[in-house]
Amino acid sequence: MNTTNVDQKSSEQKVVTTWTVDPVHTTVGFSVRHMMVTNVRGEFQKVSGKVRYRADSPEATEIEAEIATASIHTREPQRDAHLRSGDFFDAEAHPAIVFRSTAARRTGAGALAVTGNLTIRGVTREVTLAVVDITGEQRDHNGAVRMGASATAKIKRSDFGITYNKVIEAGGFAIGDDVLLQLDVSLVKNAPR
Repeated sequence: MNTTNVDQKSSEQKVVTTWTVDPVHTTVGFSVRHMMVTNVRGEFQKVSGKVRYRADSPEATEIEAEIATASIHTREPQRDAHLRSGDFFDAEAHPAIVFRSTAARRTGAGALAVTGNLTIRGVTREVTLAVVDITGEQRDHNGAVRMGASATAKIKRSDFGITYNKVIEAGGFAIGDDVLLQLDVSLVKNAPR
C-alpha cells in the first residue's frame, strides 16, 4: 500500500478553500410588510465577501460579507433616498452592513445553519442564516470554478435601532418590524497560494 497517496488524499480532503463573492451574480434581497397589506421587496446592489469552506466538513464554514448600505434599491427613488437617511439606515454615518459568522452546523444534505454577528447602523446582533441548495463545484465558460447557495433569515429592524414608523388610520403601523432576508450567492474559487 502506498501511504504517500493515502496521506495526499487525506490532506486534500481537509483543505479549506477560500471563495470570493461574485457581486454580479449575487442577490441580497429583503421584504417588509407595508400598510399591513402587502410585502415590499428590495435589494442591495453592492456586496462583497469571502467564504472559507471545506466540502467534507461544512461545519468549518466561515463567512465574511459586507453590503454597501447606500446601494439599497426598491424601484422607487424617493423611498430609496428615505431609506438611506437617518430615519432608517443612515448610510452616510454607517456605509456598510457587515456579517461575520461564528459557527455553522449541518442541518441536512446541502444545508447549513450559519450563526454570526450582523451589524447594521453600528448595532450588532446574533443572526442565524438558513443556508440551502449548496451546489457542487462547476467550471464556467471562462474556466473559473464556482459554487452557490441560497439563504434566508428573519430579523427585527427595531433590534438594530431602525424604529421609524407611522400609525395608520385603521390602526397598526405603516411598516412592519419583521424583515425577511433572502440571499442567492455565487462564489468564485480563489487560486491556491
